[in-house]
Amino acid sequence: MPFALWFSALWLVSPTSAFAHASDRGHVLLLPTGYYLVGGAFAVAASFLVLALLPPDTLDRFWRRRLPLFAFGDSVRAAISLISFAGFAILLAAGFIGSRDPLSNPLPLVVWTLLWAGLTLLQGVFDLWSWLNPWYGPWRLLSRLTGGSDDGVRQLPQWLGCWPAVMLFFAFAWFELVYPAPDDPARLAFAAGLYWLFTLVAMLVFGYDRWGRSGEFLGIFFSVVARFAPIERGDKGRLALCWPGAKLLRAQQLPASGIAFLLLALSSVSFDGLSKTFSWLGLFGINPLEFPGRTAVIGSGTLGLVMTFVLLAAVFLLAVVLGQRLARGGQPFAQAAGMLVWSIVPIALAYHVAHYLTALLVDGQYALASLSDPFALGWNLFGTADMQVEAGIVAGAASAWWLWNVQAGAIILGHVLAVLVAHGFAWRLHPQPARAALSQFPLTVLMIAYTIFGLWLLATPTVG
Repeated sequence: MPFALWFSALWLVSPTSAFAHASDRGHVLLLPTGYYLVGGAFAVAASFLVLALLPPDTLDRFWRRRLPLFAFGDSVRAAISLISFAGFAILLAAGFIGSRDPLSNPLPLVVWTLLWAGLTLLQGVFDLWSWLNPWYGPWRLLSRLTGGSDDGVRQLPQWLGCWPAVMLFFAFAWFELVYPAPDDPARLAFAAGLYWLFTLVAMLVFGYDRWGRSGEFLGIFFSVVARFAPIERGDKGRLALCWPGAKLLRAQQLPASGIAFLLLALSSVSFDGLSKTFSWLGLFGINPLEFPGRTAVIGSGTLGLVMTFVLLAAVFLLAVVLGQRLARGGQPFAQAAGMLVWSIVPIALAYHVAHYLTALLVDGQYALASLSDPFALGWNLFGTADMQVEAGIVAGAASAWWLWNVQAGAIILGHVLAVLVAHGFAWRLHPQPARAALSQFPLTVLMIAYTIFGLWLLATPTVG
């Protein structure tokens, strides 16, 4: 086994031609961004002032409203998961023996565009991942065939928390943002297949639910995003409509590992945007007009990914500390940080929308075409193999105007909702309205600054 791991690592980092990420498309949007920056900061600040003046019970009634819909059973969950696994296996085969072009091979397009960009957005509406994940069906089938327990054969130490998921999420982010060839079909197939096998073994050993809460970073990430969704599924399968983000306020305090996971989710997508800017590349003496490729920036990329996380974590924790001191609350710092970090979820989802919208609109078309001919054999399974990809949907002045407004609107709305969620938790921590408002002042300043930073990322020149 050690030999296999060493071989895998050497194969992944061995020299190769650097592939551009399929979603790497830059825009220089010459719009009056100063107005957007001021307007966005004002919107977040105004929402804080309005909420500070509202009676606590008003906001509580707002979050508790539900509109019942209908019941939705999960008897077919294992079957859907097995179908999903079969599709995943076909994609792996396409990665190994299909086209080497990342814009015609379905594996990188499905992983980076339909899964990471598209499914994340859908998770913000309804929890699809718990049905589509490719582990539940195979795990249940193997557990039944072998007579194994649903709880596995080994116990995970409680102190471990979800630190395994944090480390795996960081490895995933590094592979996506720093590794020279994340879109190379064969290498992506190898990495994805190895992770699927590792996760299945861990679920058989430690139990599906335990490893799902501790180590399977995709499931943890998607379950966090699903807490923002306006569709709620109760214990008996009954669906109900609620306000976006309402389920976040029912969440419990997160441990240190959970705090790190949420902050990493936001910092990684922020660094993805930052790492392509002329300003970032200029720090390392790189001419963005003569970008040498990812191979030349592995060191700076790794450093930037780590430092973005460390800086965000430090600033967030500082804001919580200052807020607790202003409110003179007696709650432990760990409790305040573990609850207030949930307000990061709307911001992370908003950044995801803004950052991946362009890729989803363009690369999504390539994905539909490639799925009809996964092995580049001239097939046309779904009638989309010969479709014309309309890249003009994100080109031109008119497209730039509406695209930038959607992205800017998502970032501003995400931060406003984050302020709303943070106030809900503040009132749980500090029943007195004045103290609750004071405790949120430093966090609101941080959100205003992050709003300006996000809008600047959208407007500043980048390499594609």
